Amino acid sequence: MADNLSDRGAQDRARINVNEPHEVAYWTEKFGVSADVLRNTVTDVGVSADAVELALKDRRDKV
Repeated sequence: MADNLSDRGAQDRARINVNEPHEVAYWTEKFGVSADVLRNTVTDVGVSADAVELALKDRRDKV
């Protein structure tokens, strides 16, 4: 079944699916990073949006 783009419940906002172009576009804009950085971070910490956000903040703090 296709992803219902109009259903943006809590579960959809809690995880990042880097295999969906619309999600990559949303999360890269939200976090201000490239698609490659987003994908690498998801690979490192998992699909939890909170974990990705924390990892990206930690990364920025170290720069």
